[in-house]
Amino acid sequence: MGSITDAVILMAGTGSRLRGSADTIAKPLIPIAGRPLISHAIESFDKVGVKRLHAVVGPNGDELAAAVAPLLPAHMQFHPIGNLNWQKQNGVSLLTAAGKVNAPFFLAMGDHLFESSILDSLIAHADLTRLNLAVDKKIKAIFDLDDAMKVRTEGNLIVAIGKKLENYNAIDTGIFLCPEIMFEYLRRVLKDGDCSLADGVRLMAEEGNALAVDIGDAWWQDVDTPEMLQRAEAEAKRLL
Repeated sequence: MGSITDAVILMAGTGSRLRGSADTIAKPLIPIAGRPLISHAIESFDKVGVKRLHAVVGPNGDELAAAVAPLLPAHMQFHPIGNLNWQKQNGVSLLTAAGKVNAPFFLAMGDHLFESSILDSLIAHADLTRLNLAVDKKIKAIFDLDDAMKVRTEGNLIVAIGKKLENYNAIDTGIFLCPEIMFEYLRRVLKDGDCSLADGVRLMAEEGNALAVDIGDAWWQDVDTPEMLQRAEAEAKRLL
């Protein structure tokens, strides 16, 4: 497999659940282990050969992009993409990258920390004609299980996804390797101009086009609340 050259990071939200920090600083810039949160993801993408980083931004997007740009290595291109419908769900954010990103591409969330080995696993096990979602089967290690996006897999196929899913055996890490057809699926699930990534994954799963890649012992953490931030800070100092 050739190198995956492009990555998309979604950072169009306002971080309203992370009270205190997000009131004064954009969530991707919150310091974790002495560095802005987003810089950890940038470093991971650099390690696997990503050449172009596309960041979907919302309100104050120009200021956020200006703060993120210096964090990239000199050889990585930076392409901010404004999402005028930033109040809508994350599927709409990703759709703003359609026609601008070279597929297959990595996709990550701007408020997630993760070890770069997760990207290595996606590259090693990916089927580039289908969606590949990195999943965590260490259910007992999930910090806030109620908030997590649950996934049910059969072999390497995703068969169901949802936060309220009762029968599940994995957790969605928010880290993907996406084919070009991801955009087509998101357009198909739009309702009143809105959709989530999970809506798109669900339809892809129904048609056998969504695969789960187990991250094994690798670590990741969503940073949505002050409690998650505290946990991420402790783990990042140890691992990243």
